[in-house]
Amino acid sequence: MSNKMKLGVFLMGAGHHIGAWRHPKAAADAYESIDFYKQVALLAEKGKLDMLFISDALSLTEKSHPSELVRFEPLTLVSALAMTTAKIGLAATASTTYNEPFHIARKFASIDHLSNGRSAWNIVTSYYEEEAHNFGDLPHPPHAERYERAAEFVEVAKKLWRSWERGAVIRNQQTGVYFDANKVHAVNHKGKYFSVKGPLNASALPQGEPVLIQAGSSTYGTKFAAQYAEVIFTAQQHLKGAKRFYRNVKEQVAAAGRQPEEVLVMPGISPITANSKEEAEAIYEELQSLLDEETSLAFLSDYLGKVSFSRNQLHQPLSIADLPPTNGNQSRRDLIVELASREQLTVLQLARRVAGARGHHIVCGSPTQIADVMETWFREKAADGFNLMFPYYPGLMETFIEQVIPILQQRGLFRLDYEGETLRSHLGLHEHQV
Repeated sequence: MSNKMKLGVFLMGAGHHIGAWRHPKAAADAYESIDFYKQVALLAEKGKLDMLFISDALSLTEKSHPSELVRFEPLTLVSALAMTTAKIGLAATASTTYNEPFHIARKFASIDHLSNGRSAWNIVTSYYEEEAHNFGDLPHPPHAERYERAAEFVEVAKKLWRSWERGAVIRNQQTGVYFDANKVHAVNHKGKYFSVKGPLNASALPQGEPVLIQAGSSTYGTKFAAQYAEVIFTAQQHLKGAKRFYRNVKEQVAAAGRQPEEVLVMPGISPITANSKEEAEAIYEELQSLLDEETSLAFLSDYLGKVSFSRNQLHQPLSIADLPPTNGNQSRRDLIVELASREQLTVLQLARRVAGARGHHIVCGSPTQIADVMETWFREKAADGFNLMFPYYPGLMETFIEQVIPILQQRGLFRLDYEGETLRSHLGLHEHQV
């Protein structure tokens, strides 16, 4: 395991700030522009970042982040980016609640072959309750059941990826032998949720399996991550809480019989880099000025469980007692509630804060100040690295690549160049042998 910081970049169209698409330096059409994504992917590769991270959802609301209104399907997008890039990892989100294991295993096998071993699967259980309405009349499964299904889903996918041994494909044109049938195995899985015969119609993957990513910090999510994940993407607002989460995850990984260093914790961070902290804060305030009240409140309502706010509540502290039960993203709701309490924010102030990076840590400063924050979190075991969430692209990302990355490199915290070909080699994770 390398002692270098791991860095991904979370691509979300024009940017993670809800108002990013309105910024004069952002591309308003980024959400459906392959040229935009190619530009950003190549910029990330120039910075020697570990991977590109693409989120997804299977529903939308009218008042939502623009990336959730129109966007590319992630596996389709990373397939295209595999042809544009040569080194950087490609992480795509796919739901275990509204998919089938054979489909997902096959698609990621294809991406791993297309990219020569750079695929990663961000495993989600679909926390948006609206997604259920696009897949029949059944209600959204309960939180615990979604993770139970996810565990079996991943087990089936892993069996499928292992159904072809290395060396099974011979392709001897002289003898006419294409493959060794003794090295191809049926899966014959029969479980509570899935019945899958197999084998997969794809040979052994270049890196054995895609890198498995889990995003979330709930009790069920963390337990699932300790069992299966190799990278954990989490939202953490402050150093103390991040260290507590990091320690808890590593302890659960060890309890699950795995080595703690086999699982990388990469919190989201939204850096705004400028010549000074004051200039960076001015950029943030400019982005905040692009927000409209209705969209910000609707966005907050989604995270809190479809809360309706009256006009006289907007300038009052958030009333936790009024929050309804939720079958959605529980860890993010808890983080937002804790943020409101810790900083004594009114409902409207909280809505505007969440609109900036959906509860992730926003850092404004000079290149040295940004690097200092990242180094502190890394050295104090609050993070093994970060998922970079720039408020708008490509400008703020370009500034970070050109000004912050060299500082991290000079401090010996980040690589000078890629040392391997696969995403597993970038992250210092072992390659799966089939």
